[in-house]
Amino acid sequence: MSLLVQKFGGTSVSTPERIREVADHVARCRRRGDEIALVVSAMGKETDDLLYMAKQVSSKRPGREMDMLITAGERKAVALVCMALADLGVPAQSFTGSQAGFLTDTNHQNARILEINPTRIKQALTEGAVPVVAGSQGVSTDKNVTFLGRGGSDTTAVALAQALDATMCELYTDVSGVYSADPRLVAKASKMETVTFQELLEMTAAGCPKPALRSVEFAYSHNVTLHIRSAFTWESGTMVVREDQEMEKAIVKAVTHETSKAKVTVIGVPDKPGLSASLFGKVSEMGLNVDVIVQNVSADGLTDVSFTIPSEQIDLAKTSLDATYLASIEADSIAVTPSVGVVTLVGAGMKSNPGVAAKMFGALGDENINIDMISTSPIRISCVIEPSKAEQAVQLLHTTFGLDY
Repeated sequence: MSLLVQKFGGTSVSTPERIREVADHVARCRRRGDEIALVVSAMGKETDDLLYMAKQVSSKRPGREMDMLITAGERKAVALVCMALADLGVPAQSFTGSQAGFLTDTNHQNARILEINPTRIKQALTEGAVPVVAGSQGVSTDKNVTFLGRGGSDTTAVALAQALDATMCELYTDVSGVYSADPRLVAKASKMETVTFQELLEMTAAGCPKPALRSVEFAYSHNVTLHIRSAFTWESGTMVVREDQEMEKAIVKAVTHETSKAKVTVIGVPDKPGLSASLFGKVSEMGLNVDVIVQNVSADGLTDVSFTIPSEQIDLAKTSLDATYLASIEADSIAVTPSVGVVTLVGAGMKSNPGVAAKMFGALGDENINIDMISTSPIRISCVIEPSKAEQAVQLLHTTFGLDY
């Protein structure tokens, strides 16, 4: 008998019909002899609706009350799923994050899990019931409801699988697995049968929307087996593996992109030891999520430092790197580009194949797609480009590197 933790996202439980489909799937899994624990997200766009409603009634929106509001969507969904299971003769019990034993820090709207005590979940399983856990939530050390952030249900599921020592964590979405590119943009994108944790970490960090980056990090750190699959076709999806035995055969495995980034340039930074540490220490202190970093060659003792951040953090960047701070490090000013595109190649084996970068840059150059910044790792090459060119770049590189099926 296998113990499976199955997570269902918002689209998977968006309507009463979809909820009944999920319940039917769980009943089938039980009949074949598996034990099932579920993690469920809020229905459809309910989280977005709640956020919109909050903006209509308040300009302040305290974090504690926002978490109380947003987590209501998941509580509603778990109760409905349990009711659907009851109609099929499957005993089920719903649990909030706190009831399921998720203890978090005190950071509202993006809390992090500190500890899991799944006593009640284990008891439900012992009693032959399906525990249905509300995703993306917990209770803080100061006893307040907390929200794990967007995509947090994936993290809830992986963490629960680790705490229960589950055989596998299955993340059900509205796509059939992990693809070589966004199938909405690239008609010939192919589903990967397997992907390594390292590759998936790079992909999710560079724009691949599912699964959530934090869930992949947790699974990798705690050796949780992941299966990314569809809640609509129920077909086998993409298995996430520790190592790819054929990594040298497929140098480039995927092309990802994102257009929700901004570029910040700190101009006229003295080229002195320790200033970069000071700058990025300040950036980290203020919670800015930095991705690509480029420092220009020093001229006359001064240099420019550029980095990308999520577009929604522009105001935070301007507040953090104000005139007072810039004067403290003797920098001139900052310049902000509100929107940039990032296109990324991902694949194990790149480090030992230097021709990949030249081929990528050549292909982009041939189509007059200018590269503003470049960042690399052993299995990733990212280029910052005009956001209007991102879709074209993905399609071009997918074909250039032979990923079209």
